[in-house]
Amino acid sequence: MALCHTTQPASRPLRRPLLMLALAATLTAASLGAAAQQAIQLLNASYDPTRELYVEFNAAFAKYWKTKTGQDVSIKQSHGGSGKQARSIIDGLDADVATLALAGDTDALVRNGGWVAKDWQKRLPHNASPYTSTIVLVVREGNPKGIKDWDDLIRADIKVITPNPKTSGGARWNYLAAWEFAKRKFGSDAKAKEFVAKLYGNVPILDTGARGATITFAQRGQGDVLIAWENEAYLLEKEFAAKFDVIAPSLSILAEPAVTVVDRNVDRKGTRAVAEEYLKFLYTEEGQDIAGKNFYRPAVSDKAKANYAKQFARIKLFRIDEAFGGWDKADKEHFADGGSFDQIYTNK
Repeated sequence: MALCHTTQPASRPLRRPLLMLALAATLTAASLGAAAQQAIQLLNASYDPTRELYVEFNAAFAKYWKTKTGQDVSIKQSHGGSGKQARSIIDGLDADVATLALAGDTDALVRNGGWVAKDWQKRLPHNASPYTSTIVLVVREGNPKGIKDWDDLIRADIKVITPNPKTSGGARWNYLAAWEFAKRKFGSDAKAKEFVAKLYGNVPILDTGARGATITFAQRGQGDVLIAWENEAYLLEKEFAAKFDVIAPSLSILAEPAVTVVDRNVDRKGTRAVAEEYLKFLYTEEGQDIAGKNFYRPAVSDKAKANYAKQFARIKLFRIDEAFGGWDKADKEHFADGGSFDQIYTNK
């Protein structure tokens, strides 16, 4: 009996820890499962004219991610002039991804605080530009001023609407497209500078972003011609209750908007995996189709390129590298403090 008496109490303390461990393991597994299904939120800091594109794209990606992982994801959008958006991220905007108008603005995130890794353009296909665009001219229905090309924009009877290249990526593309047209037509950078100075002499107001310039032209009725992103030009009649004509200039620039995760933010927030997948989805057939539907030129999908080819005018396009030596050089010569834009606009 003594043996039996001493054995029985010893077995109970052994069972309780085992039961507690099993219960803890069950609760931990349940907790991890719930965390895995917890909704996640991303912030996409983008430039002005991508609003409609990303409304549609975000809905498609959320559906894709839910099907793939079971997790709900929502994407908030922040829009403004591309340069201004880059500055906002540098100043603390908690963006997970930056989908800016040009690589130069993304490079600013590398130089000013290391928000983005130096090799960001190598992490995605096509130098991290999933879609492209170009710059066109928009006039009022019937083209009452008979505007046909860039050289009409320096006429004394023309008022031009374009945003500020200090804050807007689209405005920088506009500026460089006009500059290169004039350089090729008149034979030198000096002549190009004179031409662009005359053009900006016809600009009554400089909005901070491309969408602001569009509103000034389309809604407020200012100006005779709007220098615009191609996608913005084709969306005008859909977005505003007025009629416009799109003029394809004889020469324009191949605009390559750039996308990247904001490394410092996604690593701190633990959102890298979903943020990277979000950007990769831009390169899928569905992502490329959405770009084409919103009047961006698909960059990688042959199917999407073929499907949307007819909606884009055939324009002779040049790349910034061939004409200006890349964004670093173009920024220093034209848009940095004291550059060509400051010289011509201060003089105005």
